[in-house]
Amino acid sequence: MPNRLADETSPYLLQHKDNPVDWHPWGPEALERARAEDRPILLSVGYSACHWCHVMAHESFEDEATARVMNALYVNVKVDREERPDVDSVYMTAVQQMTGQGGWPMTVFLLPDGTPFYGGTYYPPEPRHGMPAFRQVLTAVEEAYRRRRDAVQQSADELHAVLKQGSLARPPAGKVDAALLDRARQALAARYDARNGGFGGAPKFPQPMLLEFLLRQWKRTGDEQSLRMVEQTLRRMAVGGIYDHLGGGFARYSVDARWLVPHFEKMLYDNALLSRAYLHAWQATGHEAYRRVVDETLAYVLREMTSPEGGFYSAQDADSEGEEGRFYVWTVDEVDALLGAEEGALFRGYYGVTEEGNFEGKSILNVARPLAQAAMEAGVTEERLHDVVQRGRDVLYSERSKRVWPGRDDKVLTAWNAMMLHTFAEAGRAAGRLEWITAAGRCAEFLLSELRREGRLLRTWKDGRAKIGAFLEDHALLADALLALYDATWEPRWLDESRALADAMLERFWDEAEGVFYDTATDAEPLVVRPRDLFDNATPSGNSVAAGVLLRLARVVGEPRFAQVGRRVLESLADAMGRVPMGFGHLLCAADFEVAAPREVAFVGRPGDPETDALTRVLARAYLPNVVAVLGRPEEGAPPRVPLLEGRTLVDGRAAAYVCERYACRMPVTEPADLARELGVDAV
Repeated sequence: MPNRLADETSPYLLQHKDNPVDWHPWGPEALERARAEDRPILLSVGYSACHWCHVMAHESFEDEATARVMNALYVNVKVDREERPDVDSVYMTAVQQMTGQGGWPMTVFLLPDGTPFYGGTYYPPEPRHGMPAFRQVLTAVEEAYRRRRDAVQQSADELHAVLKQGSLARPPAGKVDAALLDRARQALAARYDARNGGFGGAPKFPQPMLLEFLLRQWKRTGDEQSLRMVEQTLRRMAVGGIYDHLGGGFARYSVDARWLVPHFEKMLYDNALLSRAYLHAWQATGHEAYRRVVDETLAYVLREMTSPEGGFYSAQDADSEGEEGRFYVWTVDEVDALLGAEEGALFRGYYGVTEEGNFEGKSILNVARPLAQAAMEAGVTEERLHDVVQRGRDVLYSERSKRVWPGRDDKVLTAWNAMMLHTFAEAGRAAGRLEWITAAGRCAEFLLSELRREGRLLRTWKDGRAKIGAFLEDHALLADALLALYDATWEPRWLDESRALADAMLERFWDEAEGVFYDTATDAEPLVVRPRDLFDNATPSGNSVAAGVLLRLARVVGEPRFAQVGRRVLESLADAMGRVPMGFGHLLCAADFEVAAPREVAFVGRPGDPETDALTRVLARAYLPNVVAVLGRPEEGAPPRVPLLEGRTLVDGRAAAYVCERYACRMPVTEPADLARELGVDAV
């Protein structure tokens, strides 16, 4: 019989609806039951694409004997960390305080009021590698709760005090200047893997926000080392197994230092942020290899990760048929059977498919050597090998599609959709791909219609049901994305919606007295502490995105308070950014925007008119991260609350561009070549 999770929409929670465990979703019902029955709460947090979450579920939560112990001793609560980042953040911090590390699945034991007192991550069914068996933990913790309540309460009180102190902590403020950014660059260079690209060793994560900062550093200062770090990392990832050479898109991370063996799950946010980094590298360098990765990754998202309604799904699992990576790997015999002996050998030589394999006896496709070298070693022309590779990719993808697909998490999350929407809008604008801009617009329409109730943004949607009040990251990332969509379409509606979200951020998440953003709204469900995540992790923190979008919007709409709040956030974390830049990739980009003295471009003309489009194309194709732009239609006059357009007119009846810097504007230009010269870029 299904448990209480059967009515949930989260695919992760629904994976557990038939467990013999009497699971509750997070909410007041579980807390009330724990108080009424004086039971501790067992909180289990994970997500649908998490391999070890599946392992623990199979070993313990599907086991009748283990479930009996859990049901007898605890009120059991299951949480999808992607739906409830607030709950995840509070209790992950607690686990890290208790154990020195964190991860998923996360297992936390709480008092009936929700205060944590003990926790960890994965527990095996039997003692293993120094870890106790899960059932041993269950009985020992409950016994402590019954027989040593004073000690448990003291532990909970001490942990709560630490959590509260962390939530209220104020890092020392500092100065946001070029010297700060250079210190951050030097610290990143010290962590850089000069052989393989990326930062640190195995397991290795892509870190696209740090690459974005380094690309900005190169643009602002001309520092060639920063550009080399970006380019080597992007090139090595694009040829490694972390990239799906048949279907496009990136896996979550590499278990080795050289990007070969991925953890095979594919997350929407990784592909949004990585494809944007490749887009910017293409804009900055003109290298078509980066553009190809963008094309293939966005094609993958449209093909496999887009709902009929226009939203983007959250993730694809690492496992299929109970095995990690099974969907993606190949043998020599499989390739040769599909392509024939001659073409199979050429394809295998290029993609490193061998008899011994590189992953549990099979091969993950990776580009073992450049095409020219592979062709020379095989004794064929580059053209011949190129044709074989292209044809082989199509054949293998078609064959792979007949396999059992990995599970897909088809919930729609506002924050993650905003990241993907942003990338589609910006890439469509830069590459002149209308279908990408259309995809961005469909997603924006979907989010603003289906994930907004009575003017309030919501977090998650699935099968027609939207729920959970949106968090700071949802508001900030959507405001940022709609600003990018405005740049791609010049439709005033998107600018208005972006500004409205910024106003909502300040109203519901900003504490003026304390000078901080919180992750949850002022009227959100209270937790044991009000979470406040300052660090950029796999996704940018709401704090970082809020600072960045407020600074950009301030330039566009002339709102001083936006700029004041954005600067306060930067200054409050300046010292931390300089010391530990690995945790502040996106915030460093916002700091670069502030330090660079951004330029503003005011276009006057009609979208779709050849003269107007020729001018705006100069801006769209170039890598200009610290330029903001607006467009005014001559028949409408200056729109309200966009001072950049005040007094801007056509020049002799022609579309014009006005470039402003440090609050001073130059004479308008009507020729694309003149605009390109003023902006210091190549004409297109």
